[in-house]
Amino acid sequence: MAKLRKKSLWLLVISLALIGGLMWPAAQWSRQSVMTLAKRHDSRMSPVIFIPGSSATQNRFDELVAKLNANRGNRHSLLKLTVHENNQISYSGEIKPRDNEPFIVVGFENNKDGYSNIQKQAKWFSLAFTALTKKYQFNNFKAVGHSNGGLIYTAFLEDYFNRDDITVKKLMTIGSPYNFSETSITHKSQMLTDFIKKRKNIPTNLSMYSIAGTENFENDGIVPARSVEAGKYIYQGQVKHYTEITVTGDQAQHSDLPQNQQIVALLEQYILSKKNTRNTQPTPKDSTPSEDQ
Repeated sequence: MAKLRKKSLWLLVISLALIGGLMWPAAQWSRQSVMTLAKRHDSRMSPVIFIPGSSATQNRFDELVAKLNANRGNRHSLLKLTVHENNQISYSGEIKPRDNEPFIVVGFENNKDGYSNIQKQAKWFSLAFTALTKKYQFNNFKAVGHSNGGLIYTAFLEDYFNRDDITVKKLMTIGSPYNFSETSITHKSQMLTDFIKKRKNIPTNLSMYSIAGTENFENDGIVPARSVEAGKYIYQGQVKHYTEITVTGDQAQHSDLPQNQQIVALLEQYILSKKNTRNTQPTPKDSTPSEDQ
């Protein structure tokens, strides 16, 4: 009888030890999760994350960053990421301590054009975005995409961005060909058709600015103005604010747009904190919501 009681006692001790061993990691995970959420909630960082267009690298925005920092007293540090085809990420630059609005550029080893590549690049950007959120714990960000960079952002928002703990506050796309080379909305590309179909996945609290450059009011030398304007069929009526802006004059050619002084001013006015007032800003056209098309 005594042996049976002793055996039962040992079984009880072992069972309690096993239960404790299982509960301890769970408790630690729960505690870590709460700490992570609290850190993200309290974060003051609001980075501006740039995506370049096809054939461009993570260095695409160097001149733009230099101009913005010259205007604003070198306030923004610069971190660059390249996502490789094997899903590995390489980094250069850094985010300086106490910089609450750093600039982050995400480029791709495969930076080729085409809808299938844009879909791949959106997935690669989601990997970079996840890595950035884990490391820097920000709870909001602003987004800027030049050319295909705006298309990558659109695919990312529709297919991969599903976060309750992180807000994309503003998006500015610059010369983004939402309907590729088509000059009429009556001929929708497969990409535009897909974007319109999934537009309800785009966050409704977003303020979106679509910038077009024109040399002759028809195109910017590469992208038709009507293709840029096709973005309204994706964003207008879905987001909080949708604004179309056209820049003309010097450096309105497609490849010059990121360093165009009017666009530098627009970024300062609409995207960056503590905006500076500049006389080179064109007058925006704030579009009113329309029915889905």
